[in-house]
Amino acid sequence: IPVALDDVEDGTERIKKIIIAMKKFSHPGAAGKTLTNINNVISDTVTISRNEWKYVADVDLKLDEQLPVIPCIESEFNQVILNLIINARDTINDAIAEQKITHGLIRISTRLKNDAVEISISDNGSGIPESIRTKIFDAFFTTKECGTGTGQGLAISHTIIVKDLGGSIMFESVEGQGTTFIIRLPLR
Repeated sequence: IPVALDDVEDGTERIKKIIIAMKKFSHPGAAGKTLTNINNVISDTVTISRNEWKYVADVDLKLDEQLPVIPCIESEFNQVILNLIINARDTINDAIAEQKITHGLIRISTRLKNDAVEISISDNGSGIPESIRTKIFDAFFTTKECGTGTGQGLAISHTIIVKDLGGSIMFESVEGQGTTFIIRLPLR
């Protein structure tokens, strides 16, 4: 009985976290930039998206607790993080199907770098082939089968980070080993 009660308490706490994250995610608030705790946004998005990745990957968060709040459009930044997590899950699925790995790992970290907050999202999936690297931020470009991908996720993410938030987004990738997306958002 004590073990069952501990499980119930743990499950209740997890449900509470999901509900709080869903409320934040679905009610983004102000349309313009507001001072935002990036770590909280990332944690909430990971919580909301858990069902998308939990069967194929673990998520490792290394969030710098000393980060200052920065001007950001929270709902748009949520969308970017969600897009990158879903893409990581998809490439991990590909690597599992190709029997290159048995389970995936998505690492998300934050840190202060010069006059910006740097967010890094890495996976151990199949990587991005050299031949398509110049196209991945293009609208409607997708490597997914017809009917499964729209080719909008990375294009929208690029627009949000660069045009709307005044930051930068780039990536490093090794075929067969994984990809890291690096986002930099200005402190001011």
